Amino acid sequence: MIGNFHGILKSLAVIFLLPLFWSCQKARESDETSPQGPPNVIFVLADQWRAQAMGYAGDENIITPNIDRLAQESLVFQNAVAVVPVCAPWRASFMTGQYPLTNGLFYNDKPLPTEAVTMGKLFKEAGYQTGYIGKWHLNGHERGEDPFSGRNKPVPRERRQGFDYWKVREVTHDYTNSYYFDENDEKQFWEGYDVFPQTDSAISYIRQNKETPFLLFLSWGPPHDPYFSAPKEYRDMYDASRLQLRGNVPESLQDSAQNVLAGYYAHCTAMDKALGDLLEVVEKEGLADNTVFVFTSDHGDMLMSKGVLKKQRPWDESIMVPLLIRYPGKLQRKRRDVWDPINTPDLLPTLLGICGLEVPESMEGEDFSAVLLEGRELDNEAALITLPVPFHEWQFMNGGREYRGVRTRKYTFVRDLLGPWLLYDNEQDPYQQHNLVDMPQFSQLGDYLDGLLQKRLKETGDEFLPADAYMEKWGYLYDRNDSLRHENYLEINR
Repeated sequence: MIGNFHGILKSLAVIFLLPLFWSCQKARESDETSPQGPPNVIFVLADQWRAQAMGYAGDENIITPNIDRLAQESLVFQNAVAVVPVCAPWRASFMTGQYPLTNGLFYNDKPLPTEAVTMGKLFKEAGYQTGYIGKWHLNGHERGEDPFSGRNKPVPRERRQGFDYWKVREVTHDYTNSYYFDENDEKQFWEGYDVFPQTDSAISYIRQNKETPFLLFLSWGPPHDPYFSAPKEYRDMYDASRLQLRGNVPESLQDSAQNVLAGYYAHCTAMDKALGDLLEVVEKEGLADNTVFVFTSDHGDMLMSKGVLKKQRPWDESIMVPLLIRYPGKLQRKRRDVWDPINTPDLLPTLLGICGLEVPESMEGEDFSAVLLEGRELDNEAALITLPVPFHEWQFMNGGREYRGVRTRKYTFVRDLLGPWLLYDNEQDPYQQHNLVDMPQFSQLGDYLDGLLQKRLKETGDEFLPADAYMEKWGYLYDRNDSLRHENYLEINR
């Protein structure tokens, strides 16, 4: 009886959240394939939303009707991999199309170079209106200041990387008492749960710029912790005791994991509602066919899988992110799954290619636009995963370590400074419970994957040095206690 009630509640929630625009069959079934003029770009970024926590990905707990419907009209990337699964490094890698050791952002709260060739600058030069709303996390802080001091300061105009419309906070995770700085560095407040007024601002931007090509970047803070701060109406949609957990959550932590997951899901469902509002306006304004709509996240969250929270780890809950790209004018309004891995530095070159813009030589990622537009696979065997410097919640003293690895369709292979560390067959072992790296019968497989890794490291100029070497090269100071480690920290944590 309780189970039936839960099902009814979930069905009602879906009905409540699903915007009316999804019922516009005529618009959805448009067969227009050659929209006029450059496409608009709407890029929606969530923070710490793992790939597995999606209805379309098979998570039966979560309520995400709008995202699930978007997936039915999009390219669905089944193996989108965060090159460094942590906030600022992902953002810098995406914005530049470069690997973190090239642009220097491999650690949070360090500055992206002002002169970088970035998404905003390129679209602005191509004649686009450019707008950014929400979390930035690319400005850093002054050397010697408290590492989090820059999170509360405005970003100077010359450091906005080509974005003109500007309602931005460097970083905050207080989603109900949130402020931002506008184009004139004036402090303004978002009213209520900031996802909703940020989305309203995005809707206003779309309406104001619908007659010209525009790039809009909407960067939400959730579902990044704190996990229990979503509005009550969304928290009430989840009964923690009924949530099914992934198979790698330790039994002793399952009650805690269910509670955390309920709060996390509440954020996700609130954001799904906001995404639906945004998509509804795109439809009503007649912009859908000639708009490239992207939804993704910068990294995942372990959420008690393997007994830990948050990110930086090389496991799938941390490195795998959702990635949807909808462009009805050239990609049709139907789901197509893309199975070959795509890496963070590949995203911007591919987006530029889809929009018909030139990819600058500074970018190291691959432009997969041609094969995607032709309906083919990427022909890309592996994506690189790296952590040049562990920090903050996964600092050395908490088990953090430097690593490099590759994620293919089927396998994960990772090295630390001592040598091969992890090897998983992700098809046979989706919860990555069985490390095959020291088993003789898998040595040939390990050697092959290690060869793929060494090739990627050579291509990206990565010598895989200890963390201190990169901190010294870029003149960075460790934050607080991040540099502290046991002398034999690698052996202790193996």
